[in-house]
Amino acid sequence: MARKGRMGFSTDAIHAGQEPDPATGAIIVPIYQTSTFVQEELGKHKGYEYARTANPTRTALERNLATLEGGRFGYAFASGMAAINALLTLFKAGDHIVAGHNLYGGTFRLFERVLRDFGLEFSYANTCQTEEAERAIRPNTRMLFIETPTNPVMEITDIAATARLAHDRKVLLAVDNTFMSPYFQRPLEFGADVIVHSTTKYLNGHSDGVGGAVILNDPELAERLKFLQNAAGAILGPFDSWLVLRGVKTLAVRMQKHNENGMTVAKHLAGHPKVKKVSYPGLPSHPQYELARKQMSGFGGMLAFETGSLENAKTVLKSVRLCALAESLGGVETLISHPATMTHASVPPEERQRIGITDGLVRISVGIEDVEDLIADLDQALAKISA
Repeated sequence: MARKGRMGFSTDAIHAGQEPDPATGAIIVPIYQTSTFVQEELGKHKGYEYARTANPTRTALERNLATLEGGRFGYAFASGMAAINALLTLFKAGDHIVAGHNLYGGTFRLFERVLRDFGLEFSYANTCQTEEAERAIRPNTRMLFIETPTNPVMEITDIAATARLAHDRKVLLAVDNTFMSPYFQRPLEFGADVIVHSTTKYLNGHSDGVGGAVILNDPELAERLKFLQNAAGAILGPFDSWLVLRGVKTLAVRMQKHNENGMTVAKHLAGHPKVKKVSYPGLPSHPQYELARKQMSGFGGMLAFETGSLENAKTVLKSVRLCALAESLGGVETLISHPATMTHASVPPEERQRIGITDGLVRISVGIEDVEDLIADLDQALAKISA
């Protein structure tokens, strides 16, 4: 889906790909809940033939997300994992991918327990250290795949430096931009080739739909991905597409509040006597704080903190009242989770320990509630830790 010229971010979020319905003048893109489209005559139609191939509601979303990321082409999938799987389907048996060592557990599971069986090869490197990523590249490497910030320990990779490395070695750079959203970070502007999103998270923003997206600029690569989207069929349905379109309209104002609350909660926890460590890129204590300031326009609402033990983490998680114990992130409500047994349970224990996902680590997706209420809830839960 070709991208139109960009305006301001909030303007694009509300209007890009979302022109009033030409048939009725409806200001909101309709939910085209249809499986097929009547053709005027053999070989003549209005641009749509079958809903797996294309649907007007999905098309509007794909155009919108491409515009927000500064890309030319966007494709929406049934989930973030479906989007990543489609991207990896571009490669063939014997191809090698270098991935960040601190990936979302579902991505690691897909790579290790599914795609390896089809002959793809994977290596993992601390991509925060560009030289370590470079050492992992082989003659058959086809792509570097990174998350930045990482889930859940919030490590940050220098996108521009990694893009230069990738292009020098003739490989693609793909960036999972779910944590930041295009409001705070646009990897294509730093040289990335492909962006993936779980639209379930900040783009949708209301915890009521699951989806994914891939955004890119290269026409040849986009044509191949479009073919795979249609051939495999893991498309985002019209109602879920509409939900994301609805959510994106308020993305800018939501992200501003997530950022404001995230910073306030992070600062409070950093000074709390029961908290051992806080991982949040907006704190000057974060080892990559200056890099975060350079490539991100805000720090978002994701943070993790160390309680010191599994028992302490359990105490906090069972004691919170306002923060909801649940997987996922990026909704307007605050979610709290235990990465070692929830989002990253599929990662081997020794690997979790190596990358900092301890049994005492707690992750928070800070919502947009009144921050005083969030802090009061966390304080009363932390107070129940005995030591």
